[in-house]
Amino acid sequence: MKPSQIGIFLCLLLIMPVFAKTENPPVKDLPYRAPVSVKYRLSPKWKDVTFKKIVVDGDNSIFVLTNAGLFRDFHDEILSKDLRYASLANKYPVDIAVQEGTGYLYYLYSDRFLTNKHAGTISGHLPENEYTHMAINADDDVLLTGKQGARVYNRSRKVKELDVPGGQFVGLYVSGRQFWYLSSTGIYLLKGDKWMQIHSGKNLTALAFNGDQMAAATNDGYYVMDINGQIVEPRNQRLPVNAINRMLAVDGKYWFATNKGAFVKQPERYDYYASQRWLDQDSIIDMAADNDGNLYFLTPAGLNKVQFMQETLAEKAAFLQENLRKYHLRYGFSAASRLTDPGDPTTMRLDDNDNDGLWTSFYLGSQAFRYAATKEEKAREYVWESFEAFERLLTIHPLPGFSARTFERTGYIAGDTIPWRPAPDKDWWWKGTTSTDEFVAYLFVTAVMDQFVAQTAEEKKRVADYFDAIMTHIITNDYYFIDYDGKPTLWGRWNPEYVNSFATTQFDRRLNSTLTITGLQLAYRLTGKEIYKTEAFRMMREHGYLDNMKIPMSHIRFTTGFQHQGITMGEDWNHSDDEMAFLTYWVLYHYAFDDPLKVEYAAMIRDHWEIEKPERNALWNLLTFGTSGEIDLKSTIWYLQGFPKDRNRYRVQNSHRKDLEFLPMDPLTNFREQTTTELIPKMERPLNRHNNNEFLIDGGSGADQTLTGDEFLLPYWMARYLKVIE
Repeated sequence: MKPSQIGIFLCLLLIMPVFAKTENPPVKDLPYRAPVSVKYRLSPKWKDVTFKKIVVDGDNSIFVLTNAGLFRDFHDEILSKDLRYASLANKYPVDIAVQEGTGYLYYLYSDRFLTNKHAGTISGHLPENEYTHMAINADDDVLLTGKQGARVYNRSRKVKELDVPGGQFVGLYVSGRQFWYLSSTGIYLLKGDKWMQIHSGKNLTALAFNGDQMAAATNDGYYVMDINGQIVEPRNQRLPVNAINRMLAVDGKYWFATNKGAFVKQPERYDYYASQRWLDQDSIIDMAADNDGNLYFLTPAGLNKVQFMQETLAEKAAFLQENLRKYHLRYGFSAASRLTDPGDPTTMRLDDNDNDGLWTSFYLGSQAFRYAATKEEKAREYVWESFEAFERLLTIHPLPGFSARTFERTGYIAGDTIPWRPAPDKDWWWKGTTSTDEFVAYLFVTAVMDQFVAQTAEEKKRVADYFDAIMTHIITNDYYFIDYDGKPTLWGRWNPEYVNSFATTQFDRRLNSTLTITGLQLAYRLTGKEIYKTEAFRMMREHGYLDNMKIPMSHIRFTTGFQHQGITMGEDWNHSDDEMAFLTYWVLYHYAFDDPLKVEYAAMIRDHWEIEKPERNALWNLLTFGTSGEIDLKSTIWYLQGFPKDRNRYRVQNSHRKDLEFLPMDPLTNFREQTTTELIPKMERPLNRHNNNEFLIDGGSGADQTLTGDEFLLPYWMARYLKVIE
């Protein structure tokens, strides 16, 4: 074997493992447990209802105590007054409770208590307005308490009169057939006809029983004791919210309700349920659990459920795919929606967006990988449907090879009006100022169509002609996008004078060099035109573009002194650059001129991926795996399983949380703006596209803004194609 052949062989050995094997076997797409938010609607017959308490009986029926009487759940998550028993329909309970063990519902009225179970034989008449709270144990003992005292009944027979402990009353509890009384200063156990103090505390707010232990909540954390009052876990004050209103133990885990949402203690962290993603408002009055482990949270505004369902990633993908097709396609573009009347889902509107092409590349790309993985003809059909929109961006105006940002019918523009121009077709307008982001979309879309979708010679030529027109425009205009005014757009610039004006510590230098070489490589492979290859090597050799591309990510840092048309650059990290880079890496690697370049490209991709790993982004992981062979498999599955099916961009807040470890936001030491030491789940963060910082913990656009779901679909179908999931 000749030395040159040996070199090529060694290069191939480095490349082959990317596709030949992985250290991690494919993950089987087994069902996993996923939380889903359900919000109950109050029947329109009722208005201005004040909610007080919630219980769930043994049949998983939900009952809510209100100032208008007893309400319950009906079909389709509706709350309305419970009218089933005519004798009780117009009565107003003072309290309700369910029996330990059976879950039978009991009612306390001002003059009696009763249950409709046991054929209605259990009831008792009471002195008027003396008792306000009740609890029932498994022995059919009924405990009633009020300000002046307490009584215990067995079925309908009074068995004892009791005093009540001192301190402000908090609640009654039943555990192990025994009654417990919680005041703000102590925990008491009923022994015979006496209350025995088990624990003395301060600012106690709730109890939860978990086997032979009990947890005591306060307005500043919680601690755990055995049933004799001996502390076995000290006070925990590293909680999402320390002031606790209610506690429950469900399946061995402690749940907490607060005025800022709810959370559950997991082995290594707390899952936090707050914002409109989970609750109609964050202030929780009461909570309960059903026999299936679902949680119910009562707020002043209504009832909310966190329901746990079994689903697979394939089922989630099918749901998001169907939803996107029904509600988020605008002329073939994948379009986020907004509600013109917030709160009314029937007022959904799809508006033009500066990055219609970029966002659509995620959807088109997902369907291309779907077709590659499954050969489903529908997926291929969907790709061509969206590609028509990309083609029209080139032809809707008279500028050869210039791609518009977007287009819209005359008179219906939603975005800023200055960059818009009338098309030759008087019924349409188009938008200029096309940016680098859009060019990345053209690269990625063209590549995946060529790789996976275009099959016939005619289809191959159609794709090649599309991208050839764009690259011809760029080359003939000295590596600029030239707009309708004859000037370069603000960001459509790949000219060496512009690219090399950036310091080597600025990512723009590395990124724009990468985009340029990627475009030239792709155009050469598609067309065979020698000019593209000649230009690529000229840019690499004469203008240092290959060296720029290999600038280590560890060198990118806070850099002052650079402005572009009045915009300061280099003093913060732009996560859109990560998005553009990783989409481009797929094309850069797969359309490399030769195998030695592939080796260099794989190294620079891995270098970028290493600093991205804390963000646990499934798409970056998969794009890296499909090129350099590296993957964080655990984070990839974590991202996909944790991606919420509800894509509303709710406003959320996490910066108040005491369970998180925050990092200093110093641009010199924390240039990438990582807010916390560890990333919190996506269901707890503002829902953003891939161009945002995954460590953003506060923010959101509001419940009237909804993403399309292709943020999930692209990494999912890439994972299927790359056999990361099977």
